[in-house]
Amino acid sequence: MINNYKMEISYDGTRYYGWEHQPDRDTVQGKLESVLTVLNGSFVDVIGAGRTDAGVHARKMVANARFETELSPEEIKNYMNRYLPDDICVNDVVIASDRFHARYKAVGKLYTYTCYVGNEKPVFNRKFVNVLNFRPDIEKMQKAAEYLTGSNDYKAFCANPHMKKSTVRVVDSIEIVRKKDMLYLNFHGTGFLQNMVRIMTGTLLEVGAGRMEPERVKEILESRDRSQAGPTAPAAGLCLMKVDY
Repeated sequence: MINNYKMEISYDGTRYYGWEHQPDRDTVQGKLESVLTVLNGSFVDVIGAGRTDAGVHARKMVANARFETELSPEEIKNYMNRYLPDDICVNDVVIASDRFHARYKAVGKLYTYTCYVGNEKPVFNRKFVNVLNFRPDIEKMQKAAEYLTGSNDYKAFCANPHMKKSTVRVVDSIEIVRKKDMLYLNFHGTGFLQNMVRIMTGTLLEVGAGRMEPERVKEILESRDRSQAGPTAPAAGLCLMKVDY
């Protein structure tokens, strides 16, 4: 009997060209499909909740795949972790309803962007943070972030200039907090455009550095012009934390 398996996956995206399968390039989806295809004896299509960019990490990516096996969900998880590389881990496998679809059934995602604001080099966290050479003004960043929450057209924060589908999205909340030497920007929304979180982060950091006033962010949003927004923050600092269903 063919079952629909729901999987929760963590990965260090440093050496991968993103989630989505690409010919002749290492991707997270590609690694998962390779292992499950050997297990199944024929190709297994793995559907992810989203498509993280090259170098972006995930703590709780959700995926689903349909295949037939005599192994239990726990045995499937153990098999996958045995043959997957050390920078990808399957945390959980369960049998889902036949109608479950990791991407289309998702109703929200939480991304966290992490910046290092300490004095010394973050030796052990260097692959997971954006090292800043300035102390950002968090209050100004928080004020600017208010303009980016709600239901808006985020075309100015989309890396794809040829986007044909709607660029309207809902960002429920943007939380900016500092804990010791780390600055965390938490973005929760129903969905995000290509590079959207990283462009919003880059723009907010421009505000934090004093190179842009908080009110300017409102003008950028209304302009729908990517060239008006700040730079795309480096991929290393971004991590998909959770997917809501």
